[in-house]
Amino acid sequence: MDQEFETLKFTIKDSLATITLARPEAANAMNPRMARELNLAAIACEEHHGLRAVLINAEGKLFCAGGDIGEFGAAGDDVGAMIREMAGDLHHGISRLTRLKAPVVASIQGTAAGAGFSLAVAADLSIAAESAKFTMAYTQAGLSPDGSSTYFLPRRIGDRKARELMLTNRILSASEAEQWGLINRAVAADALVEETHQLIAQLCQGPTRALGAVKTLLNDSFNQGLETQMEHETRAIAECAMSRDGREGVRAFLEKRQPDFQGH
Repeated sequence: MDQEFETLKFTIKDSLATITLARPEAANAMNPRMARELNLAAIACEEHHGLRAVLINAEGKLFCAGGDIGEFGAAGDDVGAMIREMAGDLHHGISRLTRLKAPVVASIQGTAAGAGFSLAVAADLSIAAESAKFTMAYTQAGLSPDGSSTYFLPRRIGDRKARELMLTNRILSASEAEQWGLINRAVAADALVEETHQLIAQLCQGPTRALGAVKTLLNDSFNQGLETQMEHETRAIAECAMSRDGREGVRAFLEKRQPDFQGH
């Protein structure tokens, strides 16, 4: 399955959806068109019931330079309306990707700033080239953060560090981002594609329903009390145990073999 966009390249092949930011001439900066197309790609992912993983990557030297400040300036007095529409599309897309059962992996080959930083943080798993850099950058342009970063960043690294990144626009190297917990791994630039593909292959062979349950439980855990969260855990594990993959996983364990998960 392929869908034609202007600012993204989007494909679904062999249960893997790939969303590639494709404005390298503009440092993959987020503009209203890209935000809209990201949302449409996320909808296509929702509608593909055999999906088992989503990869977000980018063309060019930078992953994403943040919002397209040039378009903000050109909007003049209409900038507020433009940003409301753009942020709305971006947020709908991120929400849909977050709620998918399929895990979302970000592969970051270069600088991730602003909205690009937000995308990297919102992904379930993130791998970056050692040469990549990370900065919030919003307040440097007199703006406040969007793209879910005020939700996910404190959950990933804690309130103190999130405030430091947002208030000072500190630039982190990929190795620092790994140490802080912003990304899962920093790897040599020439190993990024291989490392990403290995992770994607593992996820695509996994029990997608159970992986989706993990996402849901963790995303909601900060909003629940202990007993409520444990009740959600009870329901999730019971539903997984009754699924095809759950039954296969138990049989494989008892038979001392690798499970053959089908994603349902």
